[in-house]
Amino acid sequence: MNKTIILFAAALFAGLANTAHAIDRRFAFSYETTTQPKGVFEYEQWFTWQHFSDGDKYKFRHEFEYGLTDRLQLGVYLFNWEHESEGAASSTKWEGSGFELIYQLSDPTKDFIGSALYGEFLISDEELKLEAKLLLQKNFGPFALVYNAILEAEWEGGYQKDVGVLGSTAGLSYQVSPSFMIGVEATQEVELDGWSDAGDNAVFVGPNLSLRTKGGFWITVAGLFQATNSGDAAESQLRVLAGFHF
Repeated sequence: MNKTIILFAAALFAGLANTAHAIDRRFAFSYETTTQPKGVFEYEQWFTWQHFSDGDKYKFRHEFEYGLTDRLQLGVYLFNWEHESEGAASSTKWEGSGFELIYQLSDPTKDFIGSALYGEFLISDEELKLEAKLLLQKNFGPFALVYNAILEAEWEGGYQKDVGVLGSTAGLSYQVSPSFMIGVEATQEVELDGWSDAGDNAVFVGPNLSLRTKGGFWITVAGLFQATNSGDAAESQLRVLAGFHF
């Protein structure tokens, strides 16, 4: 009897640990199909460092997320900004504000495959961007496998230049413990100037890790390196995401 109670308590504790952190992000460049539960707020801080052959870019995003329902999540970008340095010159500019919506279609643990639809609207004084994603995910015990198909429409240069972007991301993560995960990510992107002239196909690959705490704080870090020979894309990039539930 005592042994049964102990086993039941251990299983319940493990389930609660996994449930409490089910929405914490394992990946820095890929979205998962899980969403915030209804009524739950989260603040997310993004930092991305892109290294080019002739300089560096530092990008920041300040975002609030809220579970409108158990399947529909709203994210509001308070503001995105960027600092760029090239030689002795540097500049800082506002990159826009906007929002995102994620609607979960199926669960990555309970269903054959998890799926969700993602939509984003971002606007600044010089650029408008619309982005759509199909999110796929499958969990195998401690493993999580994700894939994002991406389509972007951008109007740059004072909304005069029409640019399309086709891309995808993928990631595999292994949960070493309820508090620590490690994995690998990859991204791919092609710009279409005027939706006709395709630029270089830039592919990045690299490791990631994610840490969670019982207090609701989590942090995810990924470092990617260019695996192609695109002169227009960054040579490497580092992204750090940190979030807190309240």
